[in-house]
Amino acid sequence: MSGEWMTLAIDILRWASLGAGSIFVVIGAVGIVRLPDFWSRLHAVSVLDSAGVILLIIGMALSAGLTLVTVKLIIIGVFLFITGPTATHAVANAAFVSGSRPAGDDQPDADKKAHES
Repeated sequence: MSGEWMTLAIDILRWASLGAGSIFVVIGAVGIVRLPDFWSRLHAVSVLDSAGVILLIIGMALSAGLTLVTVKLIIIGVFLFITGPTATHAVANAAFVSGSRPAGDDQPDADKKAHES
């Protein structure tokens, strides 16, 4: 009887993880289309897609059980967990260095401070 409850609990966790991950990815995709500027789009895609992909990988790992597929999914998840924010930071840094500034960024640049003194 306890084996049936464990299977049910894993099925519920699996479907909840897959459903939540799918919702996060869809919301991130809508954010890319609907948000007004580069900086808010970058934030939406980095946060929501990272969370969505990790939840999807957890759901797939629960579906696979304790197999080599689960080990591979965990390795992929760690890789995505590290590279996703790193790539987002690189894109944001490149945009900032090229002169793009977030809306409402009224702080003076270091160059302006240097010229004032």
